[in-house]
Amino acid sequence: MRVNLVVNGVTCAADCAWEGESLLYLLRERLALPGSKNACEQGECGSCTVYLDGELVCACLVAAGQAEGREVVTVEGLTPTDQPLNVVQQAFIEAGAVQCGFCTPGFVVAADDLLRRTPNPSDIEIREALAGNLCRCTGYEKVLDAVRIAAARAVGRP
Repeated sequence: MRVNLVVNGVTCAADCAWEGESLLYLLRERLALPGSKNACEQGECGSCTVYLDGELVCACLVAAGQAEGREVVTVEGLTPTDQPLNVVQQAFIEAGAVQCGFCTPGFVVAADDLLRRTPNPSDIEIREALAGNLCRCTGYEKVLDAVRIAAARAVGRP
């Protein structure tokens, strides 16, 4: 089957997708976008989090065919083309919230979504927004610090 969709602002067509294929597989293997990670394949870890028509989804739980005619934004698509990193990605680096990097794409997309909805989130709101993401090596405090840094920059605080 052929899946036509817009990924990170670019119209794409993925040929030879099979019926049971996930959006995650389509993104990583057919469209060569390795940012979203394949970890649990059950929607429990958040490593494959992407935007689908502006809503956060676990790409491992979405059938590729469900993306037909829709818009997907991956971690690769968060950064404006004229910048090396967006505010959330830069904050993750500065806070030391990246170790192995496997969970990072999901955390970055979830944090980006939070800051779009709530520019100045409380710690409780940050924790709630990131609750669907699991990390096995960095520890969550650095991730929380990164979101705080990004939030402060997004609203112009020092």
